[in-house]
Amino acid sequence: MKAEHMNSTNLREKPFYLTDDQLRWVENTLASLTPEKKVGQLFCVMGQDYGADELKTLVEDYSIGGILFRPAPADDIRAWYEPLDAAARIPLLKAANLEEGGTGALSDGTFFGWPMAVAATDDLSVMEKFAKVCALEGESVGINWTFSPVCDLDLNYRNPITNVRTCGSDLERVKSFCSQYVRTLQALGMAACAKHYPGDGVDFRDQHLHPTYNSLSAKEWYESYGAIYQQLIEDGLMSVMVGHIVQPNVAMDINPDLRFEDCLPGSLSRELLTGVLREKFGFNGVITTDATIMSGFTQAMPRREAIPTAIMAGCDMLVFTTGFYEDYQYMLDALKSGFLTEERLNEALMRTLALKARVAGNIPCEAWDATRRGNIPHEEIFPEAKQWQAECADKCVTLVKNNQDVLPLTPERFPLIRLVTLGKDEITEGCMAAPGDARYTIESSMTAIAEELLQAAGFQTERFDIEQEELHGTRDLPKNRLTLYLANCEHASNQTAVRLFWAKKHALDVPRHVEEEPYIFVSFSNPYHLQDVPRVKTYINAYSCHRPMIEAVIDKLLGKSTFKGTSPVDAFCGLPDARL
Repeated sequence: MKAEHMNSTNLREKPFYLTDDQLRWVENTLASLTPEKKVGQLFCVMGQDYGADELKTLVEDYSIGGILFRPAPADDIRAWYEPLDAAARIPLLKAANLEEGGTGALSDGTFFGWPMAVAATDDLSVMEKFAKVCALEGESVGINWTFSPVCDLDLNYRNPITNVRTCGSDLERVKSFCSQYVRTLQALGMAACAKHYPGDGVDFRDQHLHPTYNSLSAKEWYESYGAIYQQLIEDGLMSVMVGHIVQPNVAMDINPDLRFEDCLPGSLSRELLTGVLREKFGFNGVITTDATIMSGFTQAMPRREAIPTAIMAGCDMLVFTTGFYEDYQYMLDALKSGFLTEERLNEALMRTLALKARVAGNIPCEAWDATRRGNIPHEEIFPEAKQWQAECADKCVTLVKNNQDVLPLTPERFPLIRLVTLGKDEITEGCMAAPGDARYTIESSMTAIAEELLQAAGFQTERFDIEQEELHGTRDLPKNRLTLYLANCEHASNQTAVRLFWAKKHALDVPRHVEEEPYIFVSFSNPYHLQDVPRVKTYINAYSCHRPMIEAVIDKLLGKSTFKGTSPVDAFCGLPDARL
């Protein structure tokens, strides 16, 4: 390794700030690796894709760099990592998607709420608490690298995947809340990986299904998405995840010879990775692809070319594979042919090893504080999680629209509440801060919880049944009934829209008689349902579906608590009739 190349990576400076011991470990480790082991370090695999023995082989013989297990019980995750840690000559990056709380890593963690719920509080102290929940619950099972925060701007309400995973559409709010998350989480010893550079949320399509586009002009991009990443880099962000999202105007600004049809997704674009992130923004941390199993990656070029192209363009790691041994061989072939240069491979490895020196707990160096890691039961180190979850819920619930005189609800005025459920009713509650509280550890029902709370307040309730409903006029509508819609239509990859789909039976579940009977619509996920119920007169966004959020909504409907949330997005979707 040439000394001048070592200096060019500035591992003593931001974001790694390596000590002499740590730098020495990086240099010695890199020098000891064969080309085959170097190539192995480029891969972060999905743990559940392999059996225990094969996964141990990937760690021991192929020297893979990282592993992500999908959320599972904390004890299981610890048990899965224990033999892998023992087999790993180089400590592993242990990844998770800590986007919504500890449940991004462990199924019995705390579902704090989606980032848009946190942003709706308009209170950075809530984001600080959210980041602590993510970091400490993740670290309790050994996680040291999180693919968060989501730094996208939710500019297109039709986008099916960004949605409540973002902090909204307002630049300053997204920038400040993501900055707070990164600074808090990394101060606790975990590496943040901001995503999805160059920025999702402009296109109405999903990069899981094909390459999508961030179509802002270069000037608009630098002043929005670019400004967010520059702020996070200034904050010391350790890593960036790059989406399979094309930003043609920025790419062509960097390379005027580039044609629109030749512009590649960010994960394969030298212009966006080396030209902007490295050279223009001065980012010296780790760059990783988003999952290379996504069609946004696989459709861009033949896989034999794409896998080494991602590294040569500026990525340092590859997340997930369609077939590890095939992708591994593609990288070895590219190294042998000279397409993948030794210099670029070493540079990628130096940054990855530097990240491990900062966050992987068994690096032998004086600076390491072992008390920040390990199998410490979460309830012993973080009893405030349940309280903070409820605080966020109280502060985020947003009364978007209130054009009728029905609030607060009282049994005297509306003794009967009819409940209409849309989307997913089942919710799984997990909160490690309350291990003895069965409420928080069982599968439950959004509608059942709301019904329980309303009945306790003196209301009678009935559930809407499409099979019993028939077309009818309005003369005999009950005068003492209010219809409460509970919607939980979640964002998800591999779907093309998050919309309300009404019953085939004459759409009898639609709020039909808005001028003749009272309706209240509450969304516990997608904040844009006014596009489908524009004439509903009272509309509320709650952004996340868990028991404390349902409790907060019911309290506010009954006047026990005020609505405090401020909408992070245009919940009216730019539609004038939605305000009527």
